[in-house]
Amino acid sequence: MVNSHKPTLGVLVLLLLTPLTNFAAEAAPEKTEVTGEYRYTFHDPETPSDALTLACREAWRLAVTESAPYRDQTANVVDSVLLREVANNLVTKYVKDQQILEQFQQGKTVTCRVRGTLVVDESVKAIRTQLAGEPSGADNLDQNRSLKILAVRDEANGTISIEYQALRRLDWLNTNYQGGLRETADIMVDFYDDQKFLIRTERYPARRSVSGDDVMNPGATGVLKVAKPLAAKTYRVWLVK
Repeated sequence: MVNSHKPTLGVLVLLLLTPLTNFAAEAAPEKTEVTGEYRYTFHDPETPSDALTLACREAWRLAVTESAPYRDQTANVVDSVLLREVANNLVTKYVKDQQILEQFQQGKTVTCRVRGTLVVDESVKAIRTQLAGEPSGADNLDQNRSLKILAVRDEANGTISIEYQALRRLDWLNTNYQGGLRETADIMVDFYDDQKFLIRTERYPARRSVSGDDVMNPGATGVLKVAKPLAAKTYRVWLVK
């Protein structure tokens, strides 16, 4: 009688443990491997050590920017400075199991090859959070060679008030701005929904002073009124560098 119960007890224990094992496997976070390689040719007075440090830093950046989570979440972002900040944040805080697979020097050229892993869900959350940010305030007002953002305020009627200052002469009546200057004389606004997805990016020319003049001399200020999309929960005001 005693022996006849042993197989039954063993089967019962096995049945109890199997769901727990499956649950643990299903609960494991999804990970993705990231790899990057960067070659850099250095010149005096740079040292080989400094060059290798730079090459490995860029290799890690490439590993992140070529990963699926980064590409999917930043596909519609055009702010190159923000994109680099997002990549650097992932490298320093979210890339696990970091390994330098290879680093060597041939003449004046150094190479670094790296590998690590990203936890997909936490990486996506980190990217969305950084892209969405918070409504611009005094601590993160932007500036480039043409403009400076002085203040950003939410108004009761669903608009954003952006006060800006010209750092160089902007004559919209007589000058056909092209290329870099044309871009740096525009104010960019990114709008995000409640899930921190980018809804769209809008571009607005900083073309009028407070008095309504189309010519802005250095030091002149202007105010831009921007209507927020109905689905927008957060936004970010920035300037092209």
